[in-house]
Amino acid sequence: MATIVSLINMKGGVGKSTITVNLAWHFAAYYNWLMKILVVDLDPQFNASQYLFGVDRYEKILEDDNPTIWDIFEQFTVTPAGRSTIVDTYDTILKVASIRGGGEIDLIPSRLEMALSLKNPGQKARLLEKALQKVKNDYDLILIDCAPTESILTEAAYLASNYLLVPVRPEFLSTIGLPLLVNSMEDFRAQYDDHDLKLAGIVFNAISDYSPEEIRSREEVKKLAKKNGWYVFSAEIKYSRSYPKGAREGKPIFRTSYSRTDQAIRFRKFAEEFAERVNL
Repeated sequence: MATIVSLINMKGGVGKSTITVNLAWHFAAYYNWLMKILVVDLDPQFNASQYLFGVDRYEKILEDDNPTIWDIFEQFTVTPAGRSTIVDTYDTILKVASIRGGGEIDLIPSRLEMALSLKNPGQKARLLEKALQKVKNDYDLILIDCAPTESILTEAAYLASNYLLVPVRPEFLSTIGLPLLVNSMEDFRAQYDDHDLKLAGIVFNAISDYSPEEIRSREEVKKLAKKNGWYVFSAEIKYSRSYPKGAREGKPIFRTSYSRTDQAIRFRKFAEEFAERVNL
């Protein structure tokens, strides 16, 4: 049965999609893992979907009217004709890659229309949880790439997940999303006290070694983390132009052309620490 982890921060631009995709590739493709991974793109900006499929293939998915995560959330919305459509989770899952030895990456893609679900939340919070319950025995790890806003999608991700992973960039206003996340998690736990949701930890992303600002930002984040009893990963993900290049090429850091080996090694160290935190 899969472990389900949501990557979340109420501040955008922290690298959630990049980390989600590279974690998926790491655990699916490295020889000592070769896991079956499902990525769920829960962000209306659909960055993870484009990263995994590439722009052209992603647009073809939309042209073919393939069911997406939006269809899961809208399946019980009554149409003007008085009908609602039931969506089979398996119909929304697309194959990204099959790795020799047994590793796999699948995706439930997102689309821009997901934003419309936020305008009509209704009773949709548990729809993602129910959808993933049907397929979780088929996977070792499910990664949910969340939108950087507090909404019905956040509640849905919490309900579906075992763990949360919080990427943070050590820069000015780096802690701006964390107090919102504290309040969000507290409100969720008060409402769903029977749901065991754990915080895997905070990971510093896009480290550039610009010492004055990064040192101060790290201190602010660690102070807040200590106050709330949050784990901070010792492994950090360094900034590299190979990450956006990999997004264009649809490849992880260890397969991106001309990527430096030390960048792949750094990410591997984080992935191994992550695996320990979520009991993979």
